[in-house]
Amino acid sequence: MLIRNKRSWEIPESQATPEDVFRNRRRFLKGAAAGIGLAALPGLAACSDNAVAREDDPTTDLYPVSRDPAFTLDRAITDESVASNYNNFYEFGSSKRVAAAAQSLEIRPWSIMIDGLVEEPRSIDIDRLIRSVDLEERLYRFRCVEAWAMAVPWTGFPMRDLVAMARPLSSAKYVVMQTFEDASIASGQRQAWYPWPYTEGLTMEEATHDLTLMVTGIYGQPIANQFGAPLRLIVPWKYGFKSIKSIVRISFTDERPVSFWEELASDEYGFWANVNPEVPHPRWSQASERMLGTDEQIPTQIYNGYGEEVAHLYADLQDERLFT
Repeated sequence: MLIRNKRSWEIPESQATPEDVFRNRRRFLKGAAAGIGLAALPGLAACSDNAVAREDDPTTDLYPVSRDPAFTLDRAITDESVASNYNNFYEFGSSKRVAAAAQSLEIRPWSIMIDGLVEEPRSIDIDRLIRSVDLEERLYRFRCVEAWAMAVPWTGFPMRDLVAMARPLSSAKYVVMQTFEDASIASGQRQAWYPWPYTEGLTMEEATHDLTLMVTGIYGQPIANQFGAPLRLIVPWKYGFKSIKSIVRISFTDERPVSFWEELASDEYGFWANVNPEVPHPRWSQASERMLGTDEQIPTQIYNGYGEEVAHLYADLQDERLFT
């Protein structure tokens, strides 16, 4: 008899949003958009067609994908119209209302450069990459360092699969990722005090952990620009700024990188950025989080609730600033 131990974040399936209900809602929204136009759907107009459908995306035929039942939630999925209109994407401005501006990013053609300590540097076309992996949907909690949170159905594939494709050398200890840089379309990149391009990094152990996800879709469709199309990272036990958007370069190195926010304000944002309710940000508490859409204040969980799975990664690093 097979006995499966529940993961720390799992709840009974009866408490999660049923998949058929979620899929039916997606089909309804797509049909409504086609029949009456997006402007007539309250809360969706600001994101144009990217909030409902990505029919222009060459990989649209792959969605929706099957949901991995191992990744359920202890809270309701954040409404798509809310999540689609509240985004941090500093390339397009410092407000949360950047969805419209982000549509100026051309996401095709798009390629990802793989270099550094690898057997052979190369460039991978995004569509070829997406069609070469097994996509799945996972429900994850998402916690911003600004103390707001959401619960999202991401579509993607484990980052370890991309690491395997890259064939890093045994000397590689870190993975460094960078987003695009084009100030002609991204007005935020005209602000010279920011260290563009946006750069983030993980250890090899973090990058190849089962929870670390390369994201290509959200809410049952290709990912919209404001979420970081066409490829972004999700590391659910860390604060959201670690989950870099619109990736164009992945490098392998033996030296720990300095990430975007760490370079800008190292006293407030460190390399590790693991979630911990007992370690406040220098300017606010992290003890609770505000859920988008409901404004409910709920207690923050250490490692965002994924501690049983990831705490061992940091057992020998207690002298490091693990939680800022």
